[in-house]
Amino acid sequence: MRQAVKEVIWGLLLVAYAIPRPEASPPQEPCVGCHRQVTPGIVADWQLSKHQSSGVGCDTCHGSDHKGADDVAKAKIPTPQTCAPCHETQVNQFTKGKHALAWAAMKAMPTTHALPVALREGMKGCGGCHKIGLKSEADLRELKASGAGFGLASCDACHTRHLFSVEEARQPQACQTCHMGFDHPQWEMYSTSKHGVRYLLKQSKVLPETVAAPTCQTCHMPDGDHEVRTAWGFLAVRLPLPEDKQWAEDQVTILKALGVLDPQGKPTPRLELVKKADVARLSHEAFTREREKMLRVCQQCHSPAFAQDHLKRGDEMIRESDRLLAEAIREVARLYQEGVLQKPEHYAFPFPDLLTFHDAPTPIEQRLFVMHLEHRMRAFQGTFHANPDYALWYGWSELKRDLAEIKQMAEELRRAKGKVSR
Repeated sequence: MRQAVKEVIWGLLLVAYAIPRPEASPPQEPCVGCHRQVTPGIVADWQLSKHQSSGVGCDTCHGSDHKGADDVAKAKIPTPQTCAPCHETQVNQFTKGKHALAWAAMKAMPTTHALPVALREGMKGCGGCHKIGLKSEADLRELKASGAGFGLASCDACHTRHLFSVEEARQPQACQTCHMGFDHPQWEMYSTSKHGVRYLLKQSKVLPETVAAPTCQTCHMPDGDHEVRTAWGFLAVRLPLPEDKQWAEDQVTILKALGVLDPQGKPTPRLELVKKADVARLSHEAFTREREKMLRVCQQCHSPAFAQDHLKRGDEMIRESDRLLAEAIREVARLYQEGVLQKPEHYAFPFPDLLTFHDAPTPIEQRLFVMHLEHRMRAFQGTFHANPDYALWYGWSELKRDLAEIKQMAEELRRAKGKVSR
């Protein structure tokens, strides 16, 4: 009898638990109920994140003042300092690296302030990538006033909102959005180099997981170090000047055209901007530290001799590119001196200003800008990124053609002014 009663009870329990019932609402973020309707993608990403599983809610980053549709402006926009309490090491590393200076570098460019707001504060041009940089309180107020109240955390440039995936940020594609295109096509160079091809084959499971295949992060963020730098810096000019007398002369010419040295070779106020933006190496120690770091990375897969030789080839490519660019700069400077070409009033010195970019006033100065920022960059960056095609055809070959065109244009301008060629 007792056995029969037990079986009935077990049967009733099984039936009871098999019947669907309304789910009890689990404890959840106060924001989720609303944002599941308004911005479901944000909620979906957050629910997949480690933040969610670790109890980091919306108010941790955005504060608790925003309660509904009528007070959206009260939601705080995160900055790196928002992330620092939990990610102190990474934030400290980041603040010492070149990415942290990206916003300052953009603001330092004379041409930046002539761009439409949509491209600058609207983040559809330079600002779209340079927003990774740290910003002052004044910058934040300016951005918020212009309606660009997003993308200020810097960390979210690579660990995209609201998933904040470490695995995503470790993939080379995380760098692709910014490191591509006109003046720094690192993605195109890397992805079509042997390094990149091997890694993409590894991603697609064609090659096994254990093969040596470096990513951008392998070389530029060794051991996850967020202090991203390169030995030469973005402009590929450095102090002290090279021992090679011709190369030193060429680098001085380029520094004058960058506006950091005056015609007598003395430092200008713009040199301070270059220092702050960290786009050049201005001491032997700064250069050597980053070069040795890269050599250690290369030697994980290559012999020391191979690594040193490859980086030496990159140095030589800068030297050869500088020879062509400096010759073109001097040609345009002579046109100013001869009165053939009118020097813009806002140019401080009788030298073309390479930092005016697309705002250069004449076709010959435009060609010089392209020569500097597109073709010189591709020649040496293609070499360092182990991409022969970029180094030659998109870089060196274009530089040669640029110089020929600039010389021809200069002669045509002289003839039009009745000047005799020197």
